[in-house]
Amino acid sequence: MNAVDQIALSMGAAWGSGINLYATILVLGYMGMTGQVQLPPELMVLSNPLVIGAAGLMYAVEFFADKTPGVDTAWDAIHTFIRIPAGALLASAALTDMGPAAELAGMLVGGGLAAATHATKAGSRVIINTSPEPFTNWTASVGEDVVVIAGVWASLQHPWWFLGVLVLFILLMIWLLPRIWRALKWVFYKLGKLFGRKAPEPPPINSLQLPGLNKSHDSTTGK
Repeated sequence: MNAVDQIALSMGAAWGSGINLYATILVLGYMGMTGQVQLPPELMVLSNPLVIGAAGLMYAVEFFADKTPGVDTAWDAIHTFIRIPAGALLASAALTDMGPAAELAGMLVGGGLAAATHATKAGSRVIINTSPEPFTNWTASVGEDVVVIAGVWASLQHPWWFLGVLVLFILLMIWLLPRIWRALKWVFYKLGKLFGRKAPEPPPINSLQLPGLNKSHDSTTGK
């Protein structure tokens, strides 16, 4: 693999890990095992049938947990301590052929990227859970799975294309995360009111149209 291939693999592994770690490992392991790509030495362990089997089992568990309102948020909270370190380690391992400095840089950037994608996923799912019907959860979860599988595959087969789209995705996250944070403040404010907790009312959400939250705000302001 040349330098661009390794960088794309490193960032693809980190990006995918923050959204669905087990799908990311499955794609990398399967493609390495079948000889479709030559993984770096430090990532060849992903091609081991035992690793693929474990990742497949955990993917099956996450497949159902991620589609159940409430359970998906708890699952994401637990995986804060799994996806981000794993993304950093995979990103670093993909750059071993480029030297220790590249490995450390990959760990730092990969960990940050995994944290950002995890925060975007987990935050958006909390907001989606304000909807009483489960179909939005199913749609979001299936969409995430498809995007991760396609993205990790593209990082291996079309590295330049993947890196270009990744830049656009990062810009989207920079724009989206502050809006998700404002929406989350409203969710926790409403939960606090539900359980009798008094707290200053957060500023209104102007940039996100969230039917349940905005409706509650309108009823309290009379507007």
